[in-house]
Amino acid sequence: MTDQIAQSEAAATPPRRSLLHTSAMQTVLAFGALILLVVGFSLASPNFFEFENIVGILLATAVNGVLAMGVTFVIVSGGIDLSIGTVMTLSAVMTGVFITNWHLPVPVGVVGGLVTGALAGCANGVIIAKLKIPPFIATLGMLNVAKGLALVTSSLKPIYFNDTPSFNQMAMGSVLGAIFPGFDVPNMVLALFGGAIVAGLVLGKTILGRYTFALGSNEEATRLSGVKVDNWKITIYTVCGLFSGLAGVMIAARLNSAQPSLGLGYELDAISAAVIGGTSLSGGEGTILGTVIGAFVISTLTNGLRILSVPQEWQIVITGAIVILAVYLDIIRRRQQR
Repeated sequence: MTDQIAQSEAAATPPRRSLLHTSAMQTVLAFGALILLVVGFSLASPNFFEFENIVGILLATAVNGVLAMGVTFVIVSGGIDLSIGTVMTLSAVMTGVFITNWHLPVPVGVVGGLVTGALAGCANGVIIAKLKIPPFIATLGMLNVAKGLALVTSSLKPIYFNDTPSFNQMAMGSVLGAIFPGFDVPNMVLALFGGAIVAGLVLGKTILGRYTFALGSNEEATRLSGVKVDNWKITIYTVCGLFSGLAGVMIAARLNSAQPSLGLGYELDAISAAVIGGTSLSGGEGTILGTVIGAFVISTLTNGLRILSVPQEWQIVITGAIVILAVYLDIIRRRQQR
């Protein structure tokens, strides 16, 4: 029994590698790229470093960053989740149903949105772990299921929170502004950093995080060591869904409405943020810090190009090229490990 536990511990512990051969180096590179972007855009436009624009970057990063944290768990485990954008939308719509249509208290509606996301993630996990359907296909199917449910539940119409101004204030109000006058950073930015701290501790300091790395490094070895792989896989996708639910609540509060047609495309930005931050698409490597940095790289790049009046179609091209470069760097790092 003792030997089995020892084998399980060994399988759940990611192998130690030098800095040059881990995602840490790509995280450092991503941070360096972020600094270069900030300096470059600041020199190119005096409007870039205005407080209002910085707050705009933080707001743009908040939702994508939370989504990216959730999908980081899945990618590190060797999977993928393409449904996070529409699950976010479904969670926002259900929050609207609970608060506006059913007139439930705001905290109950928020919990309902979080639970909606978690249930969708759990469904993904069950389909992948128990039915053995590849993650790409399973989550692609859930993408359409969540999109359809959001449209049906909302009757194809946005749900507004005009009768509950406290819901919008929950995201767009500023606790910091009340304490430090003039420092009006919206609360949803605090939610981003709070979520990052929690996600970082879970991925780096808990048994869930250790098994997440173990699954991505060598799923078969983890299974042979006695770990209940299917149960942990379901848990990982549920955590991803929970973060999608949080993103849904945040975007609904920010817009003061639940938009049922919103969501498509968010999953690509979230996955891109994770990859740019050093999360390997092959699994087994990644950090929440790197993911947050990657999310800031995307939002800063988009904001800066917009200020410089670069056409939106070229913004998309540039962002896509950066993602390709990040994946290529990951491939080179993997080859060096061999």
